[in-house]
Parts: sequence; structure tokens; C-alpha cells
Amino acid sequence: MNRPLQTIRAGHTHPWRVQVMGCALLMGVFACEVRAQTTPVASPNAAYSRPEVTGLGGVVPTAPVRLRVWGFEVYDARLWTPAGFRHGQYTQFPFALELQYLRKLEGAAIASRSIDEMRRVGRFSDAKAQSWLGAMRELFPDVRQGDRITGINFPGVGAEFWVNGQRLGMVKDTVFARLFFGIWLDEQTSEPKMRAQLLQGLQP
Repeated sequence: MNRPLQTIRAGHTHPWRVQVMGCALLMGVFACEVRAQTTPVASPNAAYSRPEVTGLGGVVPTAPVRLRVWGFEVYDARLWTPAGFRHGQYTQFPFALELQYLRKLEGAAIASRSIDEMRRVGRFSDAKAQSWLGAMRELFPDVRQGDRITGINFPGVGAEFWVNGQRLGMVKDTVFARLFFGIWLDEQTSEPKMRAQLLQGLQP
């Protein structure tokens, strides 16, 4: 049975007052049908600090992959995964998806696009879509060049979100988490090239 959407904001208790992930946290950041270009960038430095992943216990970063749309650089994406991570069963593992933004983007527009991208991954009702859409429209912050947004999957719980190393809160809905991270990790992603690059070297 699908769990109802529940959000928890760091330092607050109101169930619908969470800032979730920033603008352009999705493959289709621009509402267009043009295929984005992705480019691997330099190998990551595994020694640098990431407060958001310290609680995951020994996760290591993949090489970042750069998303370009119409020639515009959007963000560098990478995964932080634990030993034994299998991308075909990603919902069963704690892991992090980090996006390092390369341009200023507004948060409100990405909410609608999020629903579109999540629909590629799985089916959900119009009522659920409206619920998630309302939450995301209220919660997504705008981002500027250099901002780092990280989403963390907690199996059986939901998705936790951080901005520049500061915890924002959690969306306590496992269906939301599966479909949201599926934007990048599911076989039905709209960006199969980026998916292949993100998952390179990881177990299927």
C-alpha cells in the first residue's frame, strides 16, 4: 500500500512546510522536448567533506556527469553509494544524489517538470500528482551558480534533502522517493546517457 506523503522540516513540525530540492533538480529543467547533452567531468576528490553524507557510513562518490541543455551547462551530478550498492535495486539502499548547479534557476518551474519526469518512471493518480506538485511548488528553493543540492534515499522512509551542507528536511513517502530518484536511475529515465554515465562501474 502506498504511504501518504508526509514532510518534516528541520526544526519544525508542520507536515507540509519543507523545503525540498532546488530548481533544476530534474532532467527536463527547461520545459522543452530537446534531448540534453551530458558530458563526464573531472574525477571527484573523494577526500573532501560532505556533511550530508556522513550519516550514510562509508559511501563513495561516482565521477560527476555534466548536464547540458541547448548548449547551456545546467549542473554536475554524482552519486554517493555504499559498498554493495546495486542500481537495479536502488530503492533498497541508502545513497545520495548530489547536484552542483552551474547557473541560476528558479524553483517553482521545476515542480511541474518533476511530475512530468516522475510519470515516465511509474504511474500515480492525479490526486497524488496534485499532492506532490503542491508540496514541491511550496518547498523548492531557487538556486544560483555553485549551489549544491543533495537528496538522500532512506529505504522504507523517504527522501531527505540538503542544500550546501545544511539539512532542509524529509519527504516521508517511499513512493515519492522511488519515482523522484528514478528520474536519474530508472531505466525509463528521459536521459539514458546520463544514467549510463552515473552508473558506470556500479553493480547492476
